[in-house]
Amino acid sequence: MADLRSLFKAYDIRGLVPEQLDDEIARAIGYGFGRFVGGRRLVVGRDMRPSGEGLAAAFIEGARAAGSDVVVLGLVSTDLLYFASGHLDAPGAMFTASHNPAAYNGIKLCGPGASPVGQDTGLAEVRHVAEAVLEGREQLGPARGTVEEADLLEAYAAHVRSFVDLGALAPLSVVADTANGMGGLVVPRVFAGLPFRLRVLYPELDGTFPNHPADPIQPENLRDLQAAVVADGADVGLAFDGDADRVFLVDERAEPVSGSLTTALVARAMLAKHPGATVLHNVICSRVVPETILACGGRPVRTRVGHSFIKQVMAETGAVFGGEHSGHYYFKDNYRADSGLIAALLVLEELSKAGQPLSALLAPLRRTWTSGEVNTEVADPQAVVEAVAEHYGAMGAAVDRLDGVTVDLGDWWFNVRPSNTEPLLRLNLESSVVDEGPKRLEEVLGVVRGLAKGQEQP
Repeated sequence: MADLRSLFKAYDIRGLVPEQLDDEIARAIGYGFGRFVGGRRLVVGRDMRPSGEGLAAAFIEGARAAGSDVVVLGLVSTDLLYFASGHLDAPGAMFTASHNPAAYNGIKLCGPGASPVGQDTGLAEVRHVAEAVLEGREQLGPARGTVEEADLLEAYAAHVRSFVDLGALAPLSVVADTANGMGGLVVPRVFAGLPFRLRVLYPELDGTFPNHPADPIQPENLRDLQAAVVADGADVGLAFDGDADRVFLVDERAEPVSGSLTTALVARAMLAKHPGATVLHNVICSRVVPETILACGGRPVRTRVGHSFIKQVMAETGAVFGGEHSGHYYFKDNYRADSGLIAALLVLEELSKAGQPLSALLAPLRRTWTSGEVNTEVADPQAVVEAVAEHYGAMGAAVDRLDGVTVDLGDWWFNVRPSNTEPLLRLNLESSVVDEGPKRLEEVLGVVRGLAKGQEQP
């Protein structure tokens, strides 16, 4: 029996090509998605990975067999795909494995208006139909849907630029490392006609990633960007992942800027445009984020980690913006979808208006010690989460269970939550007493590892 569970993740589909994902499987998934959306018209795009063209073509065959007309976008970034889904009010499929190595590929699915399709909102249904096809329990008939091509790059670029006051932008020097990913296509088009002096590192679309992995959350992948910012005397560096939906910043001194601090900066920009609005931040964002939102007159709302949760809360609260520590930034007027390029332009607008270096703009926000994400492999992640909650609850700490467990100990806090895809616990810790941060991290890691070791005892 076909079992696609290892391929279907909580939020998307992702695996090794061809071991886990090949044309036959992509065709079956396309049929499953076409069935899920009721045979309505859908949009399909892909990133620059060599396997993407064949996989996307097979998916389109399956979708057409389910009766869907298909609009083929060709090479696009994920946020351009989301724009197309919103602009055309059509479900969408993006072939990408984001920041994963070249041997991987995958599919991000969305409903009309870029609405999320995750494990509980359609992915499981798509998988069941695809498995039925692969097992021969369902047969694909001839293609009934039509195919057309569309180029929405210019419309997308104009949409991104609409989030800022173009007249307020200063002639800043910007270096963008697109890491041979889709940023090489979209970044120059968005920046065209703006007053910035733009230098793009590794703009050639090459899904083998010949220069460095397209995973900017890893510090080693920022080194080329940091060197270029210093060499150029640039005002800011932008690092994009493979499908260009995430961005990380580097200031003029080549210091990396966390996703939390970028969220705080973008929140400030959005609240200047939407006074008193609601802004979302996930449970692992720095306390600096809700403090900044409050200081700017906004209403902070804390959410679980993950785009499907954030988009849902955005719809419920009418939030204008939501940020994740991982470099995803969501905008109400972008169909509640995420876009690293919109976030980058808003930061550049803030920098233009401030008339001071990015490091100076960030200095008041860089007031805590943060651990970054520390992963620990455990046999039963949920059991360890429960044990951590019990351990610190017995000590009188404030404990909440919005996503994993968050423990608040006054001048420091931490969150421990299970990975959605691996037997890992993810730990994030922040201390307002900077010198105490490393010691507190070691304390919590000792507790987590001790509890995990206890699982292994007979």
